[in-house]
Amino acid sequence: MPPLDTKDRQIIRALQEDGRLTNQDLAEKVNLSPSPCLRRVRLLEERGVITGYAAKVDAAACGLEITAFIRISLQRHEGANVSDFEARVRRIPEILACYLMTGEADYLLRVVVADLKAYEAFVRDQLHHIPGIASINTSLVYGVVKETSVFP
Repeated sequence: MPPLDTKDRQIIRALQEDGRLTNQDLAEKVNLSPSPCLRRVRLLEERGVITGYAAKVDAAACGLEITAFIRISLQRHEGANVSDFEARVRRIPEILACYLMTGEADYLLRVVVADLKAYEAFVRDQLHHIPGIASINTSLVYGVVKETSVFP
């Protein structure tokens, strides 16, 4: 797979800022004519660089006021325990992201809930029911300083 060039990166940045740009507007923004711009976008999609288009949603505006980052350590790391944990996490809608980590914790979860009472219910009714968890360590978010995509 050839590396991304400057134009590819410009296209990706522009689409990350506004995924609803028309091809004409995108072409103007990155200083290309429409046909080559469309070819580049299609190639980026085919190569799996652009994996989809989505709306950015403000969780708080949807009534999900609490964002938590939860570090999970497992008791055992045998295949069945890991597979079961990961399968269960995929089914829990409050978990927006789950990262397999190095360091002290095995996983980092990004969770959104309505309030602290909902967070307590999430931990008691969801996380505590997943077998094999050794520890749960939570940090609550009270502000966002910076949030970007892959190409700033």
